Amino acid sequence: MQNYLSHRLTLLVPFVSAVLFISACVDSNSRVKSAHPQTATTKVNTPYSESIEYAINVGGGDYIGNDGISYQADDLSSESQKGTSKGIKGSQDPYLYESYRIGDMDLPLALENGIYDVTLKFAEPANLDSSKRLFDIFIEDTKHLSNLDIMQARDGKPLSALDRTIPNIKVNDGVLNITLKGQQKDPVLHAIIVRRKQQPTTDWKLVWSDEFNYDGAPDENKWNFDIWPARKVNDEDQTYTNRTKNVRVEDGVLIIEAHKEKYANAEYTSGRIHSKGKGDFLYGKAEIRARIPAGQGTWPAIWMLPSDAFKYATKCGPGNDWQGNGECDAWPNSGEIDIMEYVGYDPHNIHGTVHNKAYYWVNWEQRKASIDIGDEVNQEFQTYSIEWGPEHILIAYNNTPYFFYANQGEGWEAWPFDHPYHIILNLAIGGGWGRAGGPIDDSIFPVRLEVDYVRVYELNQ
Repeated sequence: MQNYLSHRLTLLVPFVSAVLFISACVDSNSRVKSAHPQTATTKVNTPYSESIEYAINVGGGDYIGNDGISYQADDLSSESQKGTSKGIKGSQDPYLYESYRIGDMDLPLALENGIYDVTLKFAEPANLDSSKRLFDIFIEDTKHLSNLDIMQARDGKPLSALDRTIPNIKVNDGVLNITLKGQQKDPVLHAIIVRRKQQPTTDWKLVWSDEFNYDGAPDENKWNFDIWPARKVNDEDQTYTNRTKNVRVEDGVLIIEAHKEKYANAEYTSGRIHSKGKGDFLYGKAEIRARIPAGQGTWPAIWMLPSDAFKYATKCGPGNDWQGNGECDAWPNSGEIDIMEYVGYDPHNIHGTVHNKAYYWVNWEQRKASIDIGDEVNQEFQTYSIEWGPEHILIAYNNTPYFFYANQGEGWEAWPFDHPYHIILNLAIGGGWGRAGGPIDDSIFPVRLEVDYVRVYELNQ
């Protein structure tokens, strides 16, 4: 399979370079007057800009985003006040965060009846020290976000962009109602995107997969184990093992199971597997169907790392153990793509992220977005996917796109995503992010990350 996949993807790369995501080509007939001197005046269509019903630059003027979306000037009828801010980080569209509205808001948007996904963009414009900003968000009279703390959602950082998508909003009276109500200080809002629900139409061809239609250990022709001690990366509390107690396939499902137990100088055990050397790919689509465990202290992830970790490293090379090695800059230089991350203390949100030298958490420039999904993520299997080409990365949850990252031609520092990557499946316990909301809840164990399938596609020629 490895040789077959390598052959297929060798053929795919030049093809993809020419035609992958054809909709990323420039539409020379669509030109919008810019309200900002740095805004491109030619609209670029991308998969993320499809099916848009509303896109509003709240508090500001017309704008064409790097995501291909044409944002209209704010003509909202609201008693909230307009404001301006500077220096907002963490977005490829910083102009959207130079204007906002502040205050309680009732925003009725006329729409045909149907199902929509709503994306709201926020940033905390001030460094709040003693008094948090907390507010609720209602859509169609249902509270979807409660006591939103923008700074907390961006890891305690002010002046950092937060994108939050609320999917599957039903409109049945011709009006989409969005309400922001302050609980502590006034709400702030920078942009609104409303996207009509539709099924994707891109024609993909399966080139690699594991359907887990067997029992026992994961297929050794497709997966490798990481056998690691606790604290190796991210200050995680578990040790990773290759025991069937922690990683196994049964009843058509891959199970990665974490236990509270003393083992190998750790208090918890779990599993982490990856497809390096056996399922590497450059460009295409990956789709993973999984059920995520609940519970404070859990940190499951479905993600990707470069198969040549030293592609853009400057301080280390082959032979170095680079993961967890602070002296080696293989990470973030050579990149990371997170298709799904979840932390149990924040139970309603799935996160999609990219990491690279130019934009990562150390410089407050991490590019990420999240989608609010409620309790369903722990109860049923859901589909997590990435579409990856030379122009952009698109991450989706159940075919709802919620994170878009464009190649803006800034060099490898911002786009190290030009060489093969592989898929990683793991269930971490604790760690810097998993414990951010409080101590690990030992009453939840054992807990499982369950995976129904992993599939990799190329464009069907």
